[in-house]
Amino acid sequence: MESTRAPRWRFHWLGLLGLGLAVLLAAVVWVQARQFTLLRATVQTSHDFVVLLVYQNESEYLRLRQAWQSAAVDGAAFDEQALRLRYDIWVSRVDLLTGDRAQSLVGSTPEQGQTLDKMRAFIAAANASLGQPALAPLDRDALRRLLPELQALDADIHRLSLDASHRVAEQVELRTAAVRQQNMLALGLTVSLSALALAFALMALHHLKQLRERRAALEELAGQLRQSQREAEAASEAKSAFLANMSHEIRTPFHGLMGMLSLLRETGLNPRQIDYLRTATESADHLLAILNDILDMSQLEAGRMSLSPAPTDLRGVLRDVEALMRPQANAKALALHFDADPGVPERVVVDATRVKQVLFNLLANAIKFSDHGAVVLDLRIRSGSGQDALTAGETTADERTMLEFVVTDTGVGMDAATQARLFKRFGQGDSSTSRRHGGTGLGLEISRNLARLMQGDITVRSKPGEGSAFCFRLPLVAVPAVAHGSSLGAGAGAAGARPLQVLVAEDHPVNRQYLAALLDNLGHQAHFTANGTEAVQAARQQRFDVVLMDLHMPEMDGLAATQAIRALPDRAAATVPIVALTADAFEQTRDRCLMAGMNDFLTKPVSPQKLASSLRRLFGSTAGTAGADSPPASAPVPSPALAAGQPIIDTAALQMALQAMPRERLAQMIDTFLEQGPQTVLRLRTAVRDAQTLELRVNAHAAKGAALNLGLAGLAATASALHEGAAHLPAHEIARLVQRYEELLPLTRRAVAEAGLGLTVAT
Repeated sequence: MESTRAPRWRFHWLGLLGLGLAVLLAAVVWVQARQFTLLRATVQTSHDFVVLLVYQNESEYLRLRQAWQSAAVDGAAFDEQALRLRYDIWVSRVDLLTGDRAQSLVGSTPEQGQTLDKMRAFIAAANASLGQPALAPLDRDALRRLLPELQALDADIHRLSLDASHRVAEQVELRTAAVRQQNMLALGLTVSLSALALAFALMALHHLKQLRERRAALEELAGQLRQSQREAEAASEAKSAFLANMSHEIRTPFHGLMGMLSLLRETGLNPRQIDYLRTATESADHLLAILNDILDMSQLEAGRMSLSPAPTDLRGVLRDVEALMRPQANAKALALHFDADPGVPERVVVDATRVKQVLFNLLANAIKFSDHGAVVLDLRIRSGSGQDALTAGETTADERTMLEFVVTDTGVGMDAATQARLFKRFGQGDSSTSRRHGGTGLGLEISRNLARLMQGDITVRSKPGEGSAFCFRLPLVAVPAVAHGSSLGAGAGAAGARPLQVLVAEDHPVNRQYLAALLDNLGHQAHFTANGTEAVQAARQQRFDVVLMDLHMPEMDGLAATQAIRALPDRAAATVPIVALTADAFEQTRDRCLMAGMNDFLTKPVSPQKLASSLRRLFGSTAGTAGADSPPASAPVPSPALAAGQPIIDTAALQMALQAMPRERLAQMIDTFLEQGPQTVLRLRTAVRDAQTLELRVNAHAAKGAALNLGLAGLAATASALHEGAAHLPAHEIARLVQRYEELLPLTRRAVAEAGLGLTVAT
């Protein structure tokens, strides 16, 4: 029985103690509130500061009276500045006494009010000589005349101080009594509260041992969990590193294998061999796609994937995506449509590579799961795009303007359960063992992670048998339009202009000829080197006015050469102006050039106007620009021929080049470049065969820059696609682009001849 009653008694006493503590706490709260009210009232009505002002007023008055009396009675000259200072200080003290807070103490009686009026009356009389500005001269007669009035204030000011002291003393006495009373209440409550708290603590002591034991057990468990977490994170990092390393190691020989398969396709094969080769190529492409997905997923998990946003031509991105996806759509007899809303800006700031990767994945899925009909990609703008473009009436707080890429297909569609697991790792639309379509189940998860890394998202709407629609959203960051005025000023050919000694570091021979013609037309002397190492050596040995530095060169690139020149011991050589020459028009490339120490940035094709403007920015009107203002007359270039719907030559670029050189010289340079085309193709194919991505990019970039300068748009676009896709396109697509480059050589020669710029025409 005792064992059952003990808990009831314990509960009873705990309840009583808790009730007593609650009552006492309420009383303490009341006392504290009362003390706070008294303290606030004391602070609001306290006149301690006012008493100090009154005493200071009397003190300054006495000092002023003494100085005044000395100046008025003493026969010697008096210090007017010192007297004015004493007067101004006393006046400031009188002004403080006239404030609202001071009036509650020193203006509460008629006598105090009269004293303040007398001080104001004296100040008004004295201001005639001591005020700002003074209306009468300050002399001894004026001081003697006002001295009696000043002395008459003595008794009143002293009485004002005494009254203030008495008033404050009464307030202090009242406050002391109130505080004493509150302290007694607080002391009693504190004693009672302490007793109850002690009793409550004694009853709770027997629980402390159990609490300590439980805490020790929890700490031990937490330590085990932390250790397990560290082991799991280490295992995850090791797995990600292993996957990344293995995918890199496997992908390199795979590029070589796929390149060789692509080259083998160009040899003479019978139909059965072609079928075997196609099966092998498709299997290799599938395996390489799996490796790429694993590499992307490991980089995303490790947080090592970064973005490189730059100004990008959106419609150019769509053209690139369409060119690569159309063969897949044609193979399944699907219509492939791309449409961009007219309101979409021409250029926006995005990571073009990652945007293409997401679009490739969405379009590849749409084509894979569609057996008939069409696949459509719509590009549009959605203001306040927290609203899902595919779900009406559903809004969020996100009011940013967004770009929307909507990929719609007429495929099999998906039910709600499939959509729920669609973006999960290894989740696929058809997870059965008899499913028709392969895949790793990583593509959509990687795409959504990339979209969210770019501050966007991917959503889906689908119904079984009605197809699917994927919406890829990105924040819209438009590139501001730049007004291009005339690049040549009236003073370009001003008197006193001098020719410049220009060092040109350029590895491509056609680009060297082109720049030589530009500089000669502008009246400057050019000196050429083929790589960065030679450029540094030339800058060390000879004094130049400016260096035109190509970024992509063998042995030492332009950035490293610039840093080496800036580190030369000769100060004149180390500070020579350096202008970057590159076919990369990205802001990131420009920033890298400026950080390396370059002074300006020119993108290819380099026109006479661009070059003249850059030299004028560096040297002013002293830089000779002969011929830049009046380009040589030349016949207009006919409209360009088209290949696959795209122009083969750029008439605007050709006209720009004709401003710098005669038609015969430009024709000779174009013929030289086209004669070198087979060697360029051979180097590109060798890089594909040996899986040398860097070599492929270097050769493609060099061909792109030369083609841009000469206005060969088709070759430049193909070389640009090779340069951008070298790192991530399948090997057979790269080989197809190389083949496209080779096929464009005779077409370009024919188009140039039709434009009146060809020396010979290939038959």
